Amino acid sequence: MRFSKIFIPTFKEAPKDVVLKSHEYLVRGGFIQQIGSGIYHFLPLGKRVLDKIKSIVKEEMDKAGANEVALGFVTPASLWQKSGRYQRYGKELLRFNDRKDNAFVLGPTHEESVTELVRANVKSYKQLPLHLYQMNIKFRDEMRPRFGLMRAREFIMKDGYSFHSSFEDLKREFDLMEQTYSKIFSRLGLDFRAVFADSGAIGGSGSKEFMVLAKSGEDTICVCDTCQYGANLEAATRKQVMPSTDAPQAEFAKFHTPGITSIEALADFFKITPFWTLKAVVKRAIFDEGRSALVYFFLRGSDVLNPIKALNAIVGANELVEASQEEIKEVGLIPGFIGPFALRNLTNSPYIYFDKELQDAKSLICGANALDYHFVGVDLSTFEGLEYKDLIEVQVGDLCPVCGVSKGGELYFTKGIEVGHIFQLGTKYSSAMDATFLDEMGKAQPFVMGCYGIGISRLLSAIIEQHHDEKGMLWTQATTPFSVDIMVSNIKDSAQLEMGEKIYTALSAEGIECLLDDRGERYGAKIADFELIGLPFGIIVGKGLEKGEIEFVRRKDLSKQVLKVSDFRALIAGLKEWISKCH
Repeated sequence: MRFSKIFIPTFKEAPKDVVLKSHEYLVRGGFIQQIGSGIYHFLPLGKRVLDKIKSIVKEEMDKAGANEVALGFVTPASLWQKSGRYQRYGKELLRFNDRKDNAFVLGPTHEESVTELVRANVKSYKQLPLHLYQMNIKFRDEMRPRFGLMRAREFIMKDGYSFHSSFEDLKREFDLMEQTYSKIFSRLGLDFRAVFADSGAIGGSGSKEFMVLAKSGEDTICVCDTCQYGANLEAATRKQVMPSTDAPQAEFAKFHTPGITSIEALADFFKITPFWTLKAVVKRAIFDEGRSALVYFFLRGSDVLNPIKALNAIVGANELVEASQEEIKEVGLIPGFIGPFALRNLTNSPYIYFDKELQDAKSLICGANALDYHFVGVDLSTFEGLEYKDLIEVQVGDLCPVCGVSKGGELYFTKGIEVGHIFQLGTKYSSAMDATFLDEMGKAQPFVMGCYGIGISRLLSAIIEQHHDEKGMLWTQATTPFSVDIMVSNIKDSAQLEMGEKIYTALSAEGIECLLDDRGERYGAKIADFELIGLPFGIIVGKGLEKGEIEFVRRKDLSKQVLKVSDFRALIAGLKEWISKCH
């Protein structure tokens, strides 16, 4: 492709309110252009990158036995109403009526549509398993779209949905998709980690996210320094923490603790570590139709409550908010002195949860539900009917749940950009939408489903966030719009132009994608655009041609190599080999 014939509007200055380098460089490099809040055009260079990403995704998905479809972007609201997500999804779901006053939505995801498609066409277990996927436009009405393609309202996504006759077969497909996604992101040249994750609004049990490791990532992820374990904070676990100090020796008793309302003060008062204290965290849970209730969480004083884990512990809750001291006092409790003794009788609350690491814990100190008093020598094994959940947020230095025992792996935090997510949905949507098949006994059963997404357009940003420098982008081998930028320093010099054309034709014939910069721009502008656009290699045809020389530039480190043009066939063979080797 000739630079003079392709639409690449480049800019020297960064757009206003740009935070991420990927956003700046994609706009300045002429890959994308904003048309509205969170809505972007993909220009020729951006479209070439999109197509290369899609091609790799399609190849690997097809190899895995999935079938590509194209589902309607506009979805009847009745399908979302049937699944129960029409109201629950929130304001990010764009709803509208057509001229006949029929309600529709712009799909941010297509579980309902594909479930209806399969319900209408698959009747027997003999037609299963089935995996359908698409690469299509989605719309999510983000309240604060930002970071360019990273959090846009309109985006391109690969979403796939599998249907099975058993949970065992779903697990097989889930594992296959984990392998398939790993192949995709490896081929794209990304440093990534598959991490355990919360299923969120999609639902189901068991999910993994694929995170591109980057300092600018929105998500904090917890990874092991020894093995491949990784998880989002809301899904991360650890090897159970063991005490580093001896347990305080005390018979069960009520102890006067005037003015001791914090864990720090309590530990200092009894000369112990917070590990031996029991902390109460009170929240207000919001349910459907505005109903709310106070919820009580208990964990060790040395731990921190994870809000997503806490929310997931409460069946039917949509949101957790802080409970005020006034609300706590209204139910007869005293902030700073809350404990589990007689708590259910005092509050009539069904929402009392203990962190699972507290099961049968002894030698604890906790609030006595009385002003200025705590209990010492508390033994939770003597309680009946306690409900234990995974509530705590792991901390840096905790031992890995996978290899912490055998290899001593420790957990640490890093930043990541979510580019893929796979879910084991189970029967959530099929049961809600009466989507069934006949099993071997002729009995109707709901489809067991899986869901698998990749943010296609978001990948452009993720790649650049991981591969850029202060001058511009650094595209990976698999995603670069062109491999080589052939820059003719002065197109008015016929010898330079002729040599540039000759190299362009020869490399193109060898299957190497070239961009010939034949514009009437000054040499400095061409070099600046080469550095900004980030093609892996550049060839400079300039004044050195008078001595029979050209320059070969590797964009990654801007290193240059002088090449002779006297033996043109050897030059092209050498360039081809060098490009292949450097890749």
